[in-house]
Amino acid sequence: MSTSTPLALFVGMPSPELSENEVAFFKEANPFGLFLFKRNVQNNDQVRRLVAQFREAVGRDNAPVYIDQEGGRVQRLDNGNWPLFRPLGHFGQLAKIDLDLAKHALRQSHLAMGSMMSEMHIGSGTAPVVDLARAGTHAIISSRTFSSDPEIVAVLGRVAIDALLETGSMPIMKHVPGYGRVEVDPHHDLPVVHADVADLMGTDFLPFMRLKDTPWAMVAHLIFTRIDPDLPASISPKVCDLIRNTLGYDGVLTTDCLTMDALSGTWDSRVTAALDAGYDIALHSQGDLSQSEAACKAARPLSEVSLKRIARAEARLGTTRVDVQALHAEVEEIFRESGIA
Repeated sequence: MSTSTPLALFVGMPSPELSENEVAFFKEANPFGLFLFKRNVQNNDQVRRLVAQFREAVGRDNAPVYIDQEGGRVQRLDNGNWPLFRPLGHFGQLAKIDLDLAKHALRQSHLAMGSMMSEMHIGSGTAPVVDLARAGTHAIISSRTFSSDPEIVAVLGRVAIDALLETGSMPIMKHVPGYGRVEVDPHHDLPVVHADVADLMGTDFLPFMRLKDTPWAMVAHLIFTRIDPDLPASISPKVCDLIRNTLGYDGVLTTDCLTMDALSGTWDSRVTAALDAGYDIALHSQGDLSQSEAACKAARPLSEVSLKRIARAEARLGTTRVDVQALHAEVEEIFRESGIA
């Protein structure tokens, strides 16, 4: 087991197994976690081998390996070896018909999805999304959300979070403090929001405040001109302060991937800026070895405060496992009977 403190950083990798050079790099650099994409996953056994390979390299048998697995358009486990999960918006639609039934279906779906990941030793699907789906919200966000109603989002978000925790899958609510008003895709452009903070508190920020006991949260790439007109949220000390002190969030804060085009500057400089802003962990998941090496040089070891937040989060993880196929089939039957395609 490594005795050194891991770097406050997740990195990616290019293929389904680690090369000798990548193993040597991880052993030397000791990034906190590994972030997977579709390119890295083939089947259950391969994923378990990859997780074990990474953990052996960094010398930590609990080193986190995370992936994007929200359901709908964002689920990397989608090559036919795993069931496909419904988008969150379907549960929002069902909630308009029968809220209790929607909560039940959502719980079953997330128990199944969490169990599926935990069986492969994937520690989180970086879900759920608790952004709002407003009239003008860009489809890259709105297609992944529960509803335009912050109360419904908060209620359904709680169900998803609790179910994931129960299965030992770390819930990560995103994207704090909220992508609900973005009109451009942050993967390609920097969104700018001019809304007043008082307005945001009763709308976009509300689900994050209601769910502030969620162990982890992921920070958005956008500018709130009324909070910090100069820096995107993910590298802004002012926004970090708002999340901590105004929204009252004291869990682990990780950035969204810092290689997205919403940000400017070199990728490694963005790592430094995010950690300087006060966030616990920087996410740099592009996967090229030379870029990961640069990111690690720009990072720093996790702080004592961050380590305590991480330990507090891990202590909340359960061990429940369910029959994934049976629960998935139950959810599909609920939607067939409800008439939601």
